[in-house]
Formats: sequence, structure tokens, C-alpha cells
Amino acid sequence: MTWNEYKNGVHTGLPVGLGYFSVSFGFGAMAAAQGIKALDAALISITNLTSAGQFAGLTLIVAAATLWEMVLTQLVINSRYALMSLALSQRMGEKIGFLPRLIIAFFNTDEIFALAMARKEPLTLPFMLGLGTLPLIGWTGGTLFGALAGSALPQDIRAALGVMLYGMFIAIVVPPAKEDRPVLAAVVLALVFSCLFTYVPGLKEVSAGISIVVCTVAAAGICAALFPIKDEEDEA
Repeated sequence: MTWNEYKNGVHTGLPVGLGYFSVSFGFGAMAAAQGIKALDAALISITNLTSAGQFAGLTLIVAAATLWEMVLTQLVINSRYALMSLALSQRMGEKIGFLPRLIIAFFNTDEIFALAMARKEPLTLPFMLGLGTLPLIGWTGGTLFGALAGSALPQDIRAALGVMLYGMFIAIVVPPAKEDRPVLAAVVLALVFSCLFTYVPGLKEVSAGISIVVCTVAAAGICAALFPIKDEEDEA
């Protein structure tokens, strides 16, 4: 039963693992373009497994941000995982210990969470471990291959790969912003705050890490107040 549950999890996570390989390939190439060694880039991926957090972290590394700025930025960007882990804990069909819960929390990305919540049967530890196996391999392997490929490219091409970071963020943000007004408002507010920290005297002296955190929290807070999500009772 345990082995079958693990195999079901691996089979379910296969599409995510393939998708993670392609996305992390770009992260590895960009990391190499910024002077990060291939093994160091792979170490970042195998210990984090968070696309938005790693791309933001790469930006802070390039900007020579402090350790506390890195920690605070990651805390803000990845805070949603705490709520997702709480939701997963309500679907577990068996009582599990502290260490297995930490392992499940580590694997809990947006895509893995969606697949786990879509499962009709109660979640089990072997299934969750299988579900996270291929995504972790794909994310780490893609980063390593991307970094090795990026290191082998000429310097001009590696420098051009740095633009991929901003292109990927645009590709992520623009489609939902065109369809959802709150998302568009959050993007515009973040852009305005970012410009203030770039050009306004006094604010432009603030470090990159602190400015990212302030822009993120301010834009999210304002949009949460202007566009609250209705609960089921209000909709009824």
C-alpha cells in the first residue's frame, strides 16, 4: 500500500517535474550569467524549491543585499506557503510526526499544492513524498544544466541572458493583469513605489532588499483593502 501510494504520487507529479526542468533551466542560465557557479546554483534550487523566491533572491545577490534583507524578502514572498500548508494538513488522512510535516512543507509549491488538493482520497505521507520527488529532481537538474550551458556560452550571450529575468517576470505578470483588475492595480502600485525608490532623493538611498519588501507589502496591503475577497457567506 505504501509503495503504491508513492508510485501514484510520482506519476501525478511527472508533468510538474518536466515543467520545472524547463523553467529552472532559465534560472540556472541567468545565475551563471551573473557569475554564480553551476554547483552553487544547483544548491540554491535543491534547498529552496521556490521560483519566485529564487528569482527575487538572485536579484538581491546581484545587488549585494545584506543577509537580513534576503531573509525578510523571502519571508514576504513565500508567506503564502504557510496558508497552503495549513490547508494541506486538513487533508491528511493519517497522523504524521513533526519531521515528515517539515518534509511535506518543503515540497509544498503552488503546483504541488494544486495537485494534492485535487486528489479525492485523503493525502498520505508516501503520496506526498512521491508527488514532490520528480519536481525536486526536475527543478534542481534544470538549474544545473542551465548553469552549465550558460557557463559555456560566450560572455556577450551570458550578459544578454540577464534580461531573461525581467522577461520572465513580465510573462508571469502581464497575462493575469490584463484579465483581473486587482492584479493590474497591484502591478501599477508596485511600479509606482519602485519608481519612487529609484528616483526620489532620500528614498533612492534605500537598499534594494528593503525597497523590494516595502513595495511588495505596500502594494499588497493597499489592494487587499481596496479589493477584499468575499467569503462564501457574503457571496450567498
